[in-house]
Amino acid sequence: MRIVSLLPSATEIICSMGLRDQLVGVTHECDYPPSVTGLPVVTQSFIPQDLDSAAIDALVRSQLSERRALYTLRHDVLASLQPDLIVSQALCDVCAVAADEVEQAACSLPGRPRVINLEPARLEEVFDTIAVVGEAADQPEAAAQAIAGLRERVNAVCERSGGIAQSDKPRVAMLEWLDPLFNAGHWTPQLVEMAGGHECLGNPFEPSTRTRWEQLVASDADVIFIAQCGFSTKRSLQDVSVLRKQPRWRALKAVQSGRVFVADGNAYFSRSGPRLVDSMEILAHALHPQVHPLPAGLSAALQLTE
Repeated sequence: MRIVSLLPSATEIICSMGLRDQLVGVTHECDYPPSVTGLPVVTQSFIPQDLDSAAIDALVRSQLSERRALYTLRHDVLASLQPDLIVSQALCDVCAVAADEVEQAACSLPGRPRVINLEPARLEEVFDTIAVVGEAADQPEAAAQAIAGLRERVNAVCERSGGIAQSDKPRVAMLEWLDPLFNAGHWTPQLVEMAGGHECLGNPFEPSTRTRWEQLVASDADVIFIAQCGFSTKRSLQDVSVLRKQPRWRALKAVQSGRVFVADGNAYFSRSGPRLVDSMEILAHALHPQVHPLPAGLSAALQLTE
């Protein structure tokens, strides 16, 4: 089967089942596992790479308000790949090619490849999408094995977190964007709870929303955890100055106690694939390092110093 992925998380799902050899095309953002580097790229972005966070937010808002695309297909490349299966998404207009464009493109291709859309909003639904991809690729057993391994790791974290007293579980403010501020919705508040914390800003299983500075101050968070959508740790650190310029930043409980963390939101928290479990393990180690050891191969969240 010839598979094209239109989403980085879908690429990771496909490869987690051992189907890398059947993957013939990916997006311009697909960078994991490293073996996908060099595959034909079937998408392109209209967002310039040199924009700061505020400018990116303004451009995204403008494009969406005018119903203009942020990403588009390279139709000639897609047609040349002759896919049997296209894996896309309809969850977020900011994250990938619009579902309508994908369907129209598929209809125009010889043999009309099957299109499946992945729309998880919680961790269990991410596991469901792995099963859906497995069925579509005629590899249900490989999908089941991948899911079983992920669930085992989740259960291990949840079991350890279950032994933490409620009074020792910190209030956590998860931030998905800094200029302007956005909380972290969808699966992220669930990951915080599993990791042994209480998320105090997010809207579980719903899209992330713009958050006022006063809301962050009022949240009285014990921990501030920054994982910006699409940004590496290094790129996110450039935006921390936006927070430091805010009134009362240094008076926040999390800042005074040195419990402000920055993690790679591009590799982990933003991608609804297997590495959400990695995200939970990174978060759990940051919240309770004495309870949750950091698994081999994962980098700890960076702890900021003022």
